[in-house]
Amino acid sequence: MSDLDAHGFEGVARALRERRTVHDFGQALPPSDIISRAVELARWAPNHHRTEPWHFYLLDHATGLQIAALNADIVRENKGDKVAAIKLKRWTQMPGWMVVSCNTDDDEIRCREDYAACCCAVHNMALYLWEQGIGMKWTTGKVTRDRRFFDLVGMDYDKVYVVGLFWYGYPASIPTQHRKPVAEILTHVVSATT
Repeated sequence: MSDLDAHGFEGVARALRERRTVHDFGQALPPSDIISRAVELARWAPNHHRTEPWHFYLLDHATGLQIAALNADIVRENKGDKVAAIKLKRWTQMPGWMVVSCNTDDDEIRCREDYAACCCAVHNMALYLWEQGIGMKWTTGKVTRDRRFFDLVGMDYDKVYVVGLFWYGYPASIPTQHRKPVAEILTHVVSATT
């Protein structure tokens, strides 16, 4: 293996180990060409039968604020004014907004495979953005299942579902994380006939 190959693979390994979900962002909005490149790379994710079930919606700030207000309304109904105000304040501070949807299908197995493909696509996107110094946070919740959300984004409620609402931007802080040792999560299965 050449030095270039070794460096390239180590770069992938480093990105896999170091990527984190970012909770706190700076105010600067990353350039749109970097986001477009991330989507271009996302679409190369594996997908069974090459269904390419995903669609990416890059939201402007005004749409993000409308979603933040909708979420606050939903939270207010369930948890009251105080919690709604806290959520609204936090959500309105997010620099970049994106939604990823997945096509629906009557076949339950196809739906699971397509969702898995969308998750792979999102991970491709997250890894590329991380390499560019941009973090993401993947969120869902009641707001992403509300018809009003679909209307704000311009999605057909009966034909797609939301894989996630993503905030992105330059990290203000990077959380630390730990994982279980490989020995706890890897089982070697050996056939009794060998």
